[in-house]
Amino acid sequence: MRQVVLDTETTGLEPAEGHRVIEIGCVEVVNRRLTGNNLHLYLNPERDIDEGALEVHGISREFLADKPLFSQVAEEFIRFIDGAELVIHNAPFDVGFLNHELRRLGSQFGTIEQRCGILDTLKMARQKHPGQKNNLDALCRRYDVENGHRELHGALLDAEILADVYLAMTGGQTRLSLSANEDAGEGGGAVAEAIRRLSADRPALKVVSATDDERQRHQSKLQAIAKGNDGVALWLNEAEPTADQ
Repeated sequence: MRQVVLDTETTGLEPAEGHRVIEIGCVEVVNRRLTGNNLHLYLNPERDIDEGALEVHGISREFLADKPLFSQVAEEFIRFIDGAELVIHNAPFDVGFLNHELRRLGSQFGTIEQRCGILDTLKMARQKHPGQKNNLDALCRRYDVENGHRELHGALLDAEILADVYLAMTGGQTRLSLSANEDAGEGGGAVAEAIRRLSADRPALKVVSATDDERQRHQSKLQAIAKGNDGVALWLNEAEPTADQ
């Protein structure tokens, strides 16, 4: 399964008010492995950047003056995301801006929804952790994802962090917590001890199956348990039958 973890930075909050996308960061994940095949684009918005937005991402109009227009990179962007499931934190915001950019080019590219599936990690986090903070910083604390190098928002950096958070959110418990107070500020429970990026070329896990002799001895043990427990053994019906049954 191919997924693209995506984030954008913009000149402001409302595309309906003429605000534009100024940065796109895409991180490719295939079968839950980061591939290293990423896409990072800075864009010239041809307009000023709101002060509030500048404080968030620190990207100035002067820095973007020599960067390409969205129209010049649209094909490259669409080619990268086409057919993938997009993983986005607060997806309506980013998708709304990207669709606004595509509409400015006419109908040749369609919409993001027509080309990609969309998974909103904010919606997922709210379902998993109701009543708690679920912004990216809070999720990094909850899942022990390192984000100390994130002084300002950046589309590629945030997409990389979100990829780690998403894999942690959907990967199950990785450490048994023996402390009832651990992570109490975020609702308690087990947290990941560390989130490590898996190499795309790591060998497949070896699968070791039980031998026929091991299966037979296991079945015999379950039958002995059942015999001493009024015919009840929890896993007896789940065990494979031996040759004499």
